[in-house]
Amino acid sequence: MKIRDIKVYIPMVGLRAQCLVKIETDAGIHGWGESGLTAREEAVEKAIGHFRPFLIGEDPLRRGAIWQRLYRSQYFEGGRVLLAAQSAIDIALHDIAGKALGVPVYQLLGGRQREFVPLFGTTGAAPGPRLVEDAQRLVAEGWTSIRFSPGGPEHPGDPDRFDPRDAVPLTAEWAVKVREAIGSGPTLGIDWHHRLSIPETVSFVNRMPRGTLDYIEEPIRAESPAAYTQLRSLIDVPLAIGEEFSSKWAFAPFIEQGLADLVRVDVCNVGGLTEAMKVAAMAESRYLDLMPHHPLGPICGAATAHLCLAAPNVSAMEIRRSPTEELGFYDARLFPVQPRQEGPRLYVDDLPGLGVEVDEAAVAERAAAWQVPQLHREDGSVQNW
Repeated sequence: MKIRDIKVYIPMVGLRAQCLVKIETDAGIHGWGESGLTAREEAVEKAIGHFRPFLIGEDPLRRGAIWQRLYRSQYFEGGRVLLAAQSAIDIALHDIAGKALGVPVYQLLGGRQREFVPLFGTTGAAPGPRLVEDAQRLVAEGWTSIRFSPGGPEHPGDPDRFDPRDAVPLTAEWAVKVREAIGSGPTLGIDWHHRLSIPETVSFVNRMPRGTLDYIEEPIRAESPAAYTQLRSLIDVPLAIGEEFSSKWAFAPFIEQGLADLVRVDVCNVGGLTEAMKVAAMAESRYLDLMPHHPLGPICGAATAHLCLAAPNVSAMEIRRSPTEELGFYDARLFPVQPRQEGPRLYVDDLPGLGVEVDEAAVAERAAAWQVPQLHREDGSVQNW
């Protein structure tokens, strides 16, 4: 069996573009993968075109060797665009291998560790009364792990303004109210999306009673492990880090130096399932759990679910579909077969490969036209989205 062709589709699915990759073989077996580099899909498409000559004619079952060749053979190793492209390719190769061998992908990764994948739900409500209502609704419907987002006062006519000096006190105030409303049992976390500095993060934590939050996700940017070392010395709330990391080497200092408590590995960015399983092993060696990043569609969701079924150390997997959030990412018209969600649980049927089917013609017709918001502060300076 040899790789015959590689196709890239960038459809608009719900509120966001998805970058889907199809690898075809001369045996009539094909595999689907997905890249996770949101709003950089065209760059990933070009990178896959760069990889194409290295892939045509290769044995798709040699996943490990292909991974090494794509990563190392052109001297300049790594980089987020190249690894996002490589991730989609690696996932598609796992899909092919599972179909060729007649087994689900999790069997290629060591077999099941669990019967279903636990999920955490996100509320899209800004800090305020609706945030409390959303959290209470999730708990009432069986969700035991909840994440929310920060927010500040509304600025009519300027929806892209985000100032930490306004968001920190307001968000802390409502985080305390959410905890009081749902009690001590459910896991409660917040995703700051890299929008804070170290002092702002410390100020946020110090405004809440101890035990209000179970984790803070990505409070500051992650280029500098030294910055997280400083932050770790100043706060005692667990840190969820890693959704942007593009290899096990990026994760290494954060895991080895005790800077990450929940490992936010993204299968569609880190280098695919081949690399994600290595990150899982690194985390396991330090008694850390994965809390995988999954803000995309059913292909990424299926790949992440297979990782979660096979890895022993999993806390909960992100899903962007819950009673308090529906972004349209799991469109059944485009993906007629996909993992089955039942409330805060995701089930993977024992189909060969990923267990996802794609309506290729429908996907090809969906032209993407989306960019992430360009946030700014009151003074006009750039803010992370």
